Amino acid sequence: MPKQNNSFILNNENIPDLKTPEDVIKLLDKSDCNYSDILNKLEYEKEIQFLQEELLKLQNWVLNNHKRIVIIFEGRDAAGKGGTIRRFARYLNPRSMRLVALNKPTEIESGQWYFSRHVKELPNAGEIVFFDRSWYNRAVVEPVMGFCDASEYTTFMRQVPEFEHMLFEDGVTIIKFWFSISKEEQAKRFKLRKEKKLKQWKLSPVDLKAQKKWDDFTKHKEAMFSKTHTSIAPWIIVRANDKRKARLESIRYVLSMFDYEGREEAKTYIYPDPNVIERFNRSMLNLD
Repeated sequence: MPKQNNSFILNNENIPDLKTPEDVIKLLDKSDCNYSDILNKLEYEKEIQFLQEELLKLQNWVLNNHKRIVIIFEGRDAAGKGGTIRRFARYLNPRSMRLVALNKPTEIESGQWYFSRHVKELPNAGEIVFFDRSWYNRAVVEPVMGFCDASEYTTFMRQVPEFEHMLFEDGVTIIKFWFSISKEEQAKRFKLRKEKKLKQWKLSPVDLKAQKKWDDFTKHKEAMFSKTHTSIAPWIIVRANDKRKARLESIRYVLSMFDYEGREEAKTYIYPDPNVIERFNRSMLNLD
């Protein structure tokens, strides 16, 4: 229980003065209660707002310079991909930003070249597109869950580096995130989804099998890294057991990739923490 302190009182007199996180921190500093969780949350909110301001600068630079950027979010179920995308996109101009979260292929799409439906979603000039899962479904989820056969999987793994190289040669920047969580953390988040009514929609048949098929997911994930990690489209591993750090550092990574106008005036550090963000490396151990 926090230590009681009569000097720390929220009332009608001081609440109107709390206009910024800094104002709340100053009020908390006047008390001797244990407020570390509150302080961490306030610091997070302040940092992410500064970073979101930088994302707006980046978006304007992308628009003015006719750049095309694809940001892919992959990872195990409940790794925090969707929540991070929401923080990326919260203040961006929707006219030059899109979120792509495709459903399973239709019967017609199933008979087409696998990449066809993804090609239609690629960015136009001046646009950033976020993929909440991507063509990499065929590298991990589909073979593990039996949604594709061995021939389809092998063909995909052979074609995807060539596909991404063609995009790169055409001027598309590809950023590929893998959100990495532990088996214990995944189980904890699944439990939360079951208990909270507002989160129950997130549960899927795949989610319910994810823990049982953990090792199979690991095998296919590692094969994906080893065969599709390239110099022009590397895999960026985000240690995501801590959701707040994962969100902050993935935003920082994207910002650090571009020499956009106004970055020297940033109110916060825009380079990612290497303890949270790192490139995949074939000698890496103890990934999720």
